[in-house]
Amino acid sequence: MSRTRHLSGALALCAVLMAAATAPALATAGPGAAAVAGAARPDRLQVVSVSNPRPGLVSGGDVLVRVSLPAGVRADTVRVTADRRDVTAAFEVQEDGTLLGLVTGLRDGENLVAARVAGPDREEGRQAAVLRVVNHPITGPVFSGPQQVPFFCQTTAFGLAPATMPLCSAPTVVSYVYHSSTGRFFPLADPTAPPSDVTMATVGGRQVPEVVRVERGTIDRAVYEIAALFDGRSPDPLHPDTAWNRRLVYTFGGGCDAGFHQGTVTGGVLNDLFLSQGYAVASSTLNVLNNNCSTVISAEAAMMVKEHFIETYGPVAHTIGWGGSGGAIQQYDIADAYPGILDGIIPGVSFPDPLSTIGPVTDCRLLDHFFGASGNGFTPAQMLAVSGFGSYHSCVSWDATFANRVTATGSCDSSIPVSVRWDPVTNPNGVKCSAAEQMVNQLGRDPRTGFARSPLDNVGVQYGLAALDAGQITPEQFVELNQGVGGYDFAGNLVARRSSADPIALHAAYADDLVLDGGLGLATTPIIDQRTYLDATTAAAADIHTTQWSFIIRQRLIEEGDVANQVIIENAIGTIGQASVYELSAMDRWLTAIDADRSSRPLGAKIGADRPADLGDGCFVSAAQRVLEPLSYRGTGQCASLFPAFADTRLVAGEALTENVLKCRLRPLDLASYPVTFTSDQAARLRATFPQGVCDYRRRGQGEVAPRGTWLSYGDRTRA
Repeated sequence: MSRTRHLSGALALCAVLMAAATAPALATAGPGAAAVAGAARPDRLQVVSVSNPRPGLVSGGDVLVRVSLPAGVRADTVRVTADRRDVTAAFEVQEDGTLLGLVTGLRDGENLVAARVAGPDREEGRQAAVLRVVNHPITGPVFSGPQQVPFFCQTTAFGLAPATMPLCSAPTVVSYVYHSSTGRFFPLADPTAPPSDVTMATVGGRQVPEVVRVERGTIDRAVYEIAALFDGRSPDPLHPDTAWNRRLVYTFGGGCDAGFHQGTVTGGVLNDLFLSQGYAVASSTLNVLNNNCSTVISAEAAMMVKEHFIETYGPVAHTIGWGGSGGAIQQYDIADAYPGILDGIIPGVSFPDPLSTIGPVTDCRLLDHFFGASGNGFTPAQMLAVSGFGSYHSCVSWDATFANRVTATGSCDSSIPVSVRWDPVTNPNGVKCSAAEQMVNQLGRDPRTGFARSPLDNVGVQYGLAALDAGQITPEQFVELNQGVGGYDFAGNLVARRSSADPIALHAAYADDLVLDGGLGLATTPIIDQRTYLDATTAAAADIHTTQWSFIIRQRLIEEGDVANQVIIENAIGTIGQASVYELSAMDRWLTAIDADRSSRPLGAKIGADRPADLGDGCFVSAAQRVLEPLSYRGTGQCASLFPAFADTRLVAGEALTENVLKCRLRPLDLASYPVTFTSDQAARLRATFPQGVCDYRRRGQGEVAPRGTWLSYGDRTRA
């Protein structure tokens, strides 16, 4: 580290201002050089980071900077330096009278960008400003902590050059496609000469050919993609593309898996819904939860890719999150824990977070194992009642598709060689593919097992409690079920004893907002929860994306305060296209109104007041008809009749609708509290099954604490 970085703040400020005083003045010429008449001016010179509003988290060696001038200060008197280097020539006057410039050549660590007005004026506080920028390598990390190793590269899946692990960097590639009247995108060799079947996009009331510039490269060890309409000029952050509507849609992909590889898909950027209206679209492979089941790493990747986008295309009016399932998890969790990356979110078929979801997922494998092929004396109707779902096959689907995420190697991606995977005998230090491995910087590692500390727990859970209360299963079935359901060992194997969470992992899960709190950044984020109805009651159509999760998230928001920022819109599979068109338009109008709101009321109040009048809870009853009515869990009305919500294994075991208890607190077993009478033998077996008691869901979960706050950092150093 250089000596300059150890200077006191006052000495460093003095040094850069002296350098600024000797730099050439900024020239003003050409369109937009003069300040816009009547534009608001600050009372002193200001320097801010535009490409990343948190200048301590900049990456890639450059940053887009805006200098705002006080009244009476001419742009041609301002000089800008970066660590004593003159960068004044990089700045141009914008239509609002500010100066905008891309500062390049930043070194890793601290950099000082300074602006000063030339001349004899001694009001240094008004005539000078300094921005402290901390730059990080484009390979990361910035705040997510030590990076996972090994990390297998998959750049060639995107047409990029082969890369070297673990950083997996590859040169950026730009290509072009066009959208055809057939409804598909096709490669385009010459973007200035689109074929006759190109469709037209509508941007700002005018039509332009739907020719798309696609950029692919590597950021934060992921492959990123950016797509935006092309107006014939190379992107320039100081002169934004005329075919771009100044809005960014950031897409997220689903699943939930352990990582250790780069991934072969992003959230998807070639989407005509967005591009045909002038939106730019961005995503990366680490924004697909099946490549990376860490919302912290996803937040970092999104922040870095968005920063690069702004440094390439220019300032963004607002950024809208988009994606379903695991893509919804990322939107909710990033908005809460790392607010500002996404201005508004449109999560589809949502879940709150991986840890809340894993309880019912692993319950379903336990139930499937207990019932077996014969049902173990339970009828299909009784199995359904125990599960809580609209169809027991939703539970079967959970078991078949995601329960292996808690096992040591059951979900390893094919890119991870078998030879490097964990084996208790031949390779005890090998790669472990449980999803918790992606959260090890938060949960910690158990030194006894070598696995990430586990928050998985079912001690005290009374499976089938609601079914017993309703007379749907017998006392003997209730006892047999809870006596025989079992749990998991540290490697995800089924065992006879119940699963018991690690206390350190529990505390971290809540303190680090891995269990979605909803009262942090999410409380002031506009939300349109897109609930495509998949609670089918038939085996063929059963799905894991069940409706109660939208209301679980809403209940968490309710318990943290107001829910004026969340709208739930239900729709059938056949109306998802119409729903998506409406929701994108509504979110853009909502954010635009908030941006234009110059009142002094707090953001939360603006969000409620500025929501479009036509936007509210409801459902699409057909492609052409949307019903506007309040929605609630198992409520009444036309939407509730068309799209009834069911439950899951934990809700029918007595947990509250917030479903945020990873490990319950216990109360003594009270046989008199049940609506049935147990035999002495059954009572003895229940006491043996629940020796410490049963879940008391009237109390907070074990380890449950308030989150520590937003923008938590786990370090910016790579793992040795």
